[in-house]
Amino acid sequence: MVSKQAFLFSLGSFYLALLFVFLLMDVYARPANNSALKEKSSDNKEENEIMPPDHVNGLKMEMDGHLNKEFHQEVFLGKEMEEFDEDSEPRRNRRKLAVIFAKVDRNADKQISASEMQRWIMEKTEEHFQEAVNENKIHFRAVDPDGDGHVSWDEYKIKFLASKGFNEKEVAEKLKNNEDLKIDEETQEVLDNLKDRWFQADNPPADQLLNEEEFLSFLHPEHSRGMLKFMVKEIVRDLDQDGDKKLTLSEFISLPVGTVENQQAQDIDDDWVRDRKKEFEEVIDANHDGIVTMEELEEYMDPMNEYNALNEAKQMIAVADENQDHHLGLEEILKYSEYFTGSKLMDYARNVHEEF
Repeated sequence: MVSKQAFLFSLGSFYLALLFVFLLMDVYARPANNSALKEKSSDNKEENEIMPPDHVNGLKMEMDGHLNKEFHQEVFLGKEMEEFDEDSEPRRNRRKLAVIFAKVDRNADKQISASEMQRWIMEKTEEHFQEAVNENKIHFRAVDPDGDGHVSWDEYKIKFLASKGFNEKEVAEKLKNNEDLKIDEETQEVLDNLKDRWFQADNPPADQLLNEEEFLSFLHPEHSRGMLKFMVKEIVRDLDQDGDKKLTLSEFISLPVGTVENQQAQDIDDDWVRDRKKEFEEVIDANHDGIVTMEELEEYMDPMNEYNALNEAKQMIAVADENQDHHLGLEEILKYSEYFTGSKLMDYARNVHEEF
């Protein structure tokens, strides 16, 4: 007959073995946190640094023609946008918002007018511009290894392909010897688009070399009127279905290619159509003739357009102006904090008076 001690020992051994099995399962199920993964993350970062970004802070439309959903937060918060996230402490965020309110309210009358909001939007947009200039200095050095202040298309191409996993020395050698590069179709298509953009950024007299300022325009078309025109041309080309180089409402709200598989996807599609219809009719189509020309889209896209900034200021005020006095008070901004900051400040009404 098995003794009680022996039984307990066997039971303990069983549970230890079971625990060991679960630990092994957890280790193998968890994503590996190793150097290879870090190298991949680093490669992605390098690629992002030398590739024109799809999203530009302070620009109303993305490079692919999608509306910038975070535009209001970007032009209201500027560089402080990242601080307002869902996990931040609400009381601290309320205080940050109160500080911003005081800065926008230049005449200190405890309300924000359209002209004050317009001035603030222009300042925050300029802030984003300067941030891009500072980052560009780092990115330019990455593609200008010899430090001569100019980058050729081949120099950039080598760095780009290296960021995609190609051997940098082999690519450089093949380009030097005019040998054919074996590049997959998708990467080649991206390269062709980048090349068009590269030569567009090359200011006259064209020398096929980009200096630091031209490279900034290559990465950030909002910094150059010529590149802004090029960006608009690309967007119209992608959306224009009849080839007349203009956009109708139906063309502008056309859904991206895809299949609606469930109600959630249908809701997303419905939101897409509603938001773009509103933007087309109320903002982009300046003369309300039902057609958006390249000139209208260019004016809409120009982040330093003061008239656009004033219109945006009026729209932002209208969203939260509960007493309809065409101004915003601190309580109104706190109540509509999600619109201005992207983060809900819970229980604002209960706390606003005791804090401010």
